Amino acid sequence: MPEQRPPVPPFTEETARRKVRAAEDAWNTRDPQRVALAYTPDSRWRNRAEFLTGRGQIADFLTRKWQREHDYRLVKELWAFGGERIAVRFAYEWHDDDGQWHRSYGNENWEFDGQGLMARRLASINDLPITPGQRLFHWPLGRRPDDHPGLTDLGL
Repeated sequence: MPEQRPPVPPFTEETARRKVRAAEDAWNTRDPQRVALAYTPDSRWRNRAEFLTGRGQIADFLTRKWQREHDYRLVKELWAFGGERIAVRFAYEWHDDDGQWHRSYGNENWEFDGQGLMARRLASINDLPITPGQRLFHWPLGRRPDDHPGLTDLGL
């Protein structure tokens, strides 16, 4: 039996929101192997200028990412959905080895297979250096608390 990752398409507004929150929660674990399991074995990615295919390349990419992006905290928000596709916008905060904080903004377009695994992810991302005083994401590392404001509430 094929792997299944509910909710599965076609998405409603409620199931699309649940899918977005599940993705945010997984990425906030910063566990490359766990995150990679949400994608099809042959998933195709464009992340900035990198093109990846398959869970192995995805896990390797995420390992490199989280080795250089320290204290990573991410918020995702549903932008649009239809059928087997979801569009999200996101922001995450992190600092580099020198202690410089950044807020990275972007959007992603996702396409899912019938089992709810992501078959394609197209991400566009911009980085903004920020001061520690400009940080907005202060929860303990891990899942964003349910009562923490989202992107719209924060004016992002």
